[in-house]
Amino acid sequence: MIKIGIGHDVHALSRDRKLVIGGVNIPFEMGLLGHSDADVLTHAICDALLGAAGEGDIGLKFPDDDPRYKDICSLELLKTVRAEIKNKGCEICNIDSIVVAQAPRIQGFVPDMKKTLADCLGIDESLINIKATTTEGLGFAGRKEGISAFAVALIKEKNFSGK
Repeated sequence: MIKIGIGHDVHALSRDRKLVIGGVNIPFEMGLLGHSDADVLTHAICDALLGAAGEGDIGLKFPDDDPRYKDICSLELLKTVRAEIKNKGCEICNIDSIVVAQAPRIQGFVPDMKKTLADCLGIDESLINIKATTTEGLGFAGRKEGISAFAVALIKEKNFSGK
């Protein structure tokens, strides 16, 4: 059986924070504000995978009022999600994603993001696609107030019996 999930995340830009997207530190004068490292792309991928597995969402699994997740690297959250997918007898078929930001330009960091995320998930880089776009100056992203990301994940049960 094949299952699909969708994820979305958004965080405000803030001074005095590192900018981490897809597990990669990106040089920029601002970073994303959040309880964890606020990695919007990794969060969207977590949500997509959890949705495909029927396991709720990132807010249920890793609540932002839980001190265990304060300033945590989002790749640690993704590793936990990966383990849940595996424990359900599923494997990742592919992930498609998009990061929406007016600035900074992230296209040059996409190969590192793909490698980092693929290593974390234990899958081939070819199974991850990351696109980047702007909003042509419109909305909160266009005003450089925040960054958002969307992801879709396809998983399959390895030993589906059809019941």
